[in-house]
Amino acid sequence: MTDTEQTVDEQERVPAEGGAMERGAPLGPEGHGPGEVLEGEVLEDEADDDAAQLEGDLDELAVLAGERDRYLALAQRTQADFENYRKRVARDSAASAERGVAKLAKELLGALDNLDRALDAAAQDDPLLDGVRLVRGELSAGLARVGIESFGAAGDTFDPVEHEAVAQQPVEGAVSGSVVEVYQPGYRLGASVIRPARVLVAA
Repeated sequence: MTDTEQTVDEQERVPAEGGAMERGAPLGPEGHGPGEVLEGEVLEDEADDDAAQLEGDLDELAVLAGERDRYLALAQRTQADFENYRKRVARDSAASAERGVAKLAKELLGALDNLDRALDAAAQDDPLLDGVRLVRGELSAGLARVGIESFGAAGDTFDPVEHEAVAQQPVEGAVSGSVVEVYQPGYRLGASVIRPARVLVAA
């Protein structure tokens, strides 16, 4: 083969080989070439990303809701504990004040009893009688202002909580178990008996 024929043969063969390479290259879906990204694939990837982000947000909200519930329960328990503490302090304070009043009343009841005895023994024309009545009335009124009241009267049914039976004997016309005579009145503060009444009970 001459040099001229060889050159012509190479020129004819180059386009053929180039064409074979182009015809042999793989094509993507719907005729797209390799490496090309379809619009549908992009939208699908974005949807997956959005779903993952939404799922993450929901998980975070669930965690926050759990923390909120825990803090709310803690606040409610704290409030309940404080209310119980406040009520307990109020009860203790009231009980302490009541004990103080009862203690003072016990100290004054002896003086009140002596005034009653003086009134019973004094002559009606005694010039000091009005003064004794005035003192006795002021003392009794002062005890009443702090909630202390006297009790015990003839005809009451005997109550071992409120009465102290000095004696028991048959009394004509009296119901058995009733108070016939009161030797010393009793005193109470609310539901608490400071001193029981000393009485004579019918048998």
